[in-house]
Amino acid sequence: MPNGLIMKALAGYYYVYDKGTIIQCRARGVFRKQKRSPLVGDHVEYQAENTTDGYIMDIQERSNELVRPPIANVDQAFLLFSVKEPDFSAALLDRFLVHIERQEILPIIIVTKMDLLTDDEKETIQSFVSLYEKIGYQVRYTSSKVELDFSELTPLIKDKVTVIAGQSGVGKSSLLNLLKPGMNLETNEISSHLGRGKHTTRHVELIEIEQGLIADTPGFSSLDFEQMEQEDLRFYFPEFVEAMDECKFRGCLHDKEPGCGVKRGLEEGEIQQSRYTNYLQFLEEVKSQKRRY
Repeated sequence: MPNGLIMKALAGYYYVYDKGTIIQCRARGVFRKQKRSPLVGDHVEYQAENTTDGYIMDIQERSNELVRPPIANVDQAFLLFSVKEPDFSAALLDRFLVHIERQEILPIIIVTKMDLLTDDEKETIQSFVSLYEKIGYQVRYTSSKVELDFSELTPLIKDKVTVIAGQSGVGKSSLLNLLKPGMNLETNEISSHLGRGKHTTRHVELIEIEQGLIADTPGFSSLDFEQMEQEDLRFYFPEFVEAMDECKFRGCLHDKEPGCGVKRGLEEGEIQQSRYTNYLQFLEEVKSQKRRY
């Protein structure tokens, strides 16, 4: 039975790529009974008499999957955060990082619209973002007026499946247009009333760029902590993991417990206050969601 990769899902059809050919497929009814759905990024077995009338017969095991946007087998995520229009949000960045870390996807932070800042503002934002580099995250800076250096991105994209995430209006479609000239994806200005951009992509699709695949998605529409256990959240902050060995209690949540290695790291300046504050906020969200059930 032939194998292929789902490149696009639209209106109940799955577009499977196999050796240079796209086969339009439907999913077998058995998936519905099993409460399974094929996702963009899935490696599948299919049957087809022609390129417009195929059926997905089986889905191979996934390395990971995201719910919204619905996509599977992602290697890395470009997390786009603008410095203005919309303003940079460390709380939202940390929220994205938790979700990406949870799926064991490599995050790469891309700070956009640097040309909108004064020199002093640039120094401030770079000083703050450098704290993420110290944790171990990769960071790139871009401008809406100066084209990104392809020599930096090409090795990152090659042979990888990359998802682009971030607030609406931070430049996701602009980046895709830059990476693959001629796509002419729709981009929208920031809404002055809402203070955020408008979604311009309405389905999930993998696009072949620079010998890799990049997902054009409608964006992350869900960043809550459903299905997450409070004991697991701490493992999605890499700098906390390093400090855990110093905790007095094995199940320390780094909140009110005495002898906490993370709080000691905070006092000694090894863990940044904003990250710890966001962690406590996320922890309370996880706890409150469990109380509602």
